[in-house]
Amino acid sequence: MNKYYYDLHIHSCLSPCGDNDMTPNNIAGMAALKGLNLLALTDHNTAKNCPAFFEACRRQGIVPIAGMELTTAEDIHIVCLFETLEAALAFDAFVDGKRVKIKNRTDIFGEQIICNGNDEPLGQEAYLLSNATELPLEAAVESARAHGAVVYPAHVDRQANGILTTLGGLPPSPVFTAAEFHDGGRIAPLRETHAALAGLETVVCSDAHYLWDINEAEHYLLLDDEPYSSALVRHRALEKLAGRGCGV
Repeated sequence: MNKYYYDLHIHSCLSPCGDNDMTPNNIAGMAALKGLNLLALTDHNTAKNCPAFFEACRRQGIVPIAGMELTTAEDIHIVCLFETLEAALAFDAFVDGKRVKIKNRTDIFGEQIICNGNDEPLGQEAYLLSNATELPLEAAVESARAHGAVVYPAHVDRQANGILTTLGGLPPSPVFTAAEFHDGGRIAPLRETHAALAGLETVVCSDAHYLWDINEAEHYLLLDDEPYSSALVRHRALEKLAGRGCGV
């Protein structure tokens, strides 16, 4: 068993609200300086910067996870994490057909930059990424899981786009195995008021839009990583979040 210090909710310069300095290599470099070794890239409704993110993380010896922060039709944010880059990109293509296509106003919302593995711009996403998709919560979760994702609600302790605020609690369906908090100090109080949280795995993540927001080496997953490979660590981490053990 080894400790993997993580941040599983990070936005790159592809998210309109992400700072332009949030390039894949800058993210991986800052995470390495902070002592993290397990990272997920979770841009709004897209995974198009995940290939570059994988390259950047490998240079830093960090285990990368391809992900997405999907906005449901109810305006709830859910985190979708994939075991393979290919699965994430397939889901990206699926979600692209469920997005409400509104032209991005860079002067209002910010640029949406797609990068290569050297942080060089390949282009920009023309349509705004941060608005709600046409997928209701249950359909969104079902579709992500059909593409192999582990799915859980993002920043449940926040007012904006949090499932607890939007729905008043965790719904009976879909069933979640994990929940993300922004502030670890709110886990115990919210478990007291929302009993459905009690049995879930919890992660504390930054939802970073700026380099300085990325987690410090404070929160970790204890994972069985023998015989070591980044693919095995990624698998063990996702198994744990899916409630299937493989860690502590």
